[in-house]
Amino acid sequence: MGYDSRDLNILDEMIQEKAKVSLTGDYDKKQVILKETHGANYSVKILKVPENTIVINADIFDSPKSIFTSIKGQCKRADFVIISDEDDQKFIIIIEMKAGKAIEKEVIQQLKGAECFIAYCREIGRLFWQEKNFLREYNYRFVSLKNINIPKRSTRDKRYQSLHDCPENMLKIYSPKTLQFKKLTNGK
Repeated sequence: MGYDSRDLNILDEMIQEKAKVSLTGDYDKKQVILKETHGANYSVKILKVPENTIVINADIFDSPKSIFTSIKGQCKRADFVIISDEDDQKFIIIIEMKAGKAIEKEVIQQLKGAECFIAYCREIGRLFWQEKNFLREYNYRFVSLKNINIPKRSTRDKRYQSLHDCPENMLKIYSPKTLQFKKLTNGK
């Protein structure tokens, strides 16, 4: 598949197919289903995903425990990374999914770990593809999806004064089944 973005074309070459999550649907109605299979099976559907988007299951990236200690949680990773480059809107959305309640400190560590995964990809693009600005001009968003397998109830979110552009200010969404892509980028 060809993208209208040099960065996404490089990522498409760089990342193995088994680590990518396919978009489905028609041009303006793309969607992706994020599935968590560790322990309990659950999923969240994201609608209206831009065409120029790659979704990576970052959770299958082997933990670097053979090299690093994990005293600060640096060997953890969030479940998914969505990288979108559409109409001058460039986003890297890092998502951690939890079936039930979660310890916030651990979720922050997982979000940071996935941010490190992206930094690793950025260096690979810079060094091996000779793209010095690879993945440099993207806006980060950090999202925690909680209580996914709790029976359907109204979806709530907790907004902070600042945008969810760092792990500590993550957007928290409770009991989601279906979400709009735009909610992940702007919190609304």
